[in-house]
Amino acid sequence: MIPHTFAADVPDFDDLPLATLRRRKSDKWARYPQDVLPAFIAEMDFTLAAPIKHALVSAVHESDCGYAYPVEIGSAFASFAAERFGWNADPTRVFTAPDVMSSIAQVLKLYTNAGESVVINPPVYPPFFEVIPATGRRIVEVPLTRAENGRWELDFDKLEAAFAGGARAYVLCSPHNPVGSSWSADELRTVAQLADRYDVVVISDEIHAPLTLPGAQHVPYLAVAGANERAFAAFSASKAWNISGLKCSLLVAGSDAGAEVARRHWMAQPTETTWRVGHLGVLASIAAFREGVSWLDALCAHLDRNRQLLQRLLAEHLPQARYDAPEASYLTWVDCSALGLGDDPAQCFLERGQVALSSGLDFGREGAGFVRLNMGTSSAILTEIVTRMACAIGRVAAGREDGSARSML
Repeated sequence: MIPHTFAADVPDFDDLPLATLRRRKSDKWARYPQDVLPAFIAEMDFTLAAPIKHALVSAVHESDCGYAYPVEIGSAFASFAAERFGWNADPTRVFTAPDVMSSIAQVLKLYTNAGESVVINPPVYPPFFEVIPATGRRIVEVPLTRAENGRWELDFDKLEAAFAGGARAYVLCSPHNPVGSSWSADELRTVAQLADRYDVVVISDEIHAPLTLPGAQHVPYLAVAGANERAFAAFSASKAWNISGLKCSLLVAGSDAGAEVARRHWMAQPTETTWRVGHLGVLASIAAFREGVSWLDALCAHLDRNRQLLQRLLAEHLPQARYDAPEASYLTWVDCSALGLGDDPAQCFLERGQVALSSGLDFGREGAGFVRLNMGTSSAILTEIVTRMACAIGRVAAGREDGSARSML
């Protein structure tokens, strides 16, 4: 066994040399040419938490790269949830899956029939638009509303109308990707009451929950839904600790009855659930939940500084863009509709600024004129991202078609 020498280390989240990042082979850093600065996919740039790195290096040192046996992960997650969210999750109701979307698909197969309707709240995580139809179910869109203070909110009147109209399931994004809203206990209680009234199964995607930022508090849906057979939540350490490629997520049932239904289904579908979970993902997730909290706290403090920095940078360089700081996550939702770049401003920023952002159109019709910007990086790189966006706008105004963005890094 390799000696554990990493435990107390918390990295400098601003120490991210661009040359080092460009040696990575992940999608974020390999998709575009090296003159493009990537800020699109939900992947952070930071050094792995020391306990996670130790767990992975130790497993490789021991040639421990076989199939997953996730017997410890339920209790590790339950302890983390109790400490982080004040929620006493039952470890016996926790199941593993390769990723959150596969968990959602399995619950839809369990509790709905082909052709039945599933509610989502656009603008929302693009795979929702893919996985739900892939199960043979239909999507019913209940778009978020935008309050005067800029916060994106659930439209409960339209949500109830969709439930009353026959929707059988609701995939809730909590905290919401891409707008960053962290739903309150009262908001979630209203969801639970409506779901009970109309016998709708709720699957709460809480993958960004550990990334709730100062000033907000994540409330697990299952903490307010009670012992409900038709209530589930999907979690993962993947986004908060930047280990998405290791393939491990958790589905938590809201009741013993729901857990028993899920258990029978999981046993009947081993190739789609148990055996596709990454063994290294399980080990890394256990390390994250048990030993990665100090790293997570430091990360959230850095992201808090970055969301404030982004506010200042946009006000200075792109004052016509509207940005409301997220309550959770490192993903930000920027309204560029006043910049005159059409429905897909991300294309302009890529072609004329050499910065890759997520197109708002990928998140539904409501994303026209928006971009999603990943601020999970250093302050210097975040500054460069906005500088390049401003350069792109300058080139549009000047009518120039050529030239590269001048890097400040």
